[in-house]
Amino acid sequence: MKRDFLKIASKNFNSRLIVGTGKYKNFLECSKAVKASSAEIVTVAVRRVNISDKKKPVLMDYIDPKKITYLPNTAGCFTSDEALRTLRLAREIGGWKLVKLEVLGDKKSLLPDMIETLKSTEVLSKEGFKVMVYCNDDPLMAKRLEDVGAVAIMPLAAPIGSGLGIQNYTNIRIIRNQTKLPVIIDAGIGEASDATIAMELGCDGVLINTAIAQAKNPLEMAKAMKYAVIAGRKSYLSGRIKKILMGSASTTKKGII
Repeated sequence: MKRDFLKIASKNFNSRLIVGTGKYKNFLECSKAVKASSAEIVTVAVRRVNISDKKKPVLMDYIDPKKITYLPNTAGCFTSDEALRTLRLAREIGGWKLVKLEVLGDKKSLLPDMIETLKSTEVLSKEGFKVMVYCNDDPLMAKRLEDVGAVAIMPLAAPIGSGLGIQNYTNIRIIRNQTKLPVIIDAGIGEASDATIAMELGCDGVLINTAIAQAKNPLEMAKAMKYAVIAGRKSYLSGRIKKILMGSASTTKKGII
């Protein structure tokens, strides 16, 4: 049977769950949650997480970058210039070219500024970065991101950290159907069923941070998200039954009587 990999920028991953490294009590708790989730990619906020100052606790001491793919991101950036500067720094520090871009437009909603995001994606792609892009659930904008060189489209389910789950099923389906790029739901996941729904919609993966890190038991929630993603993917590949208005008996009309 053919292996079902998540493929991003020519690299294959077994797990379709990506885990964020922010909001945990400490790096130890974070590393345990990542291990419990079986994630092979973790996002790292370059502006917030220590990845270079050896005098302080360093994330690499807890999560081995030789075993887990680090995905530097631009969390906390509100302009294209900030985002570009942050990712260029990440490349200088660790040689990272596969990156996650997010340029926020509002400090309250944390929704993406798509004008700045589109501009940044084009610049970074021309500079040789492999850009996975956090965006709103607008199919037209998702197509433009693809056209300027994005390697993955990452539409939000709902605002970052809101836990509201997917708010616009239709647009997510359209984005999935119109692109050959990986579509990874990013932001707004609150519980395991949200992750399953994302996968059943045909998405290629799910990125989760707050729902795991802020759960009462992050390790158990990490496990729940792992299996939710697996279940959703298997359900999608299996092909659901058609929806019908009336009932349909599970047995045939013919029988022994």
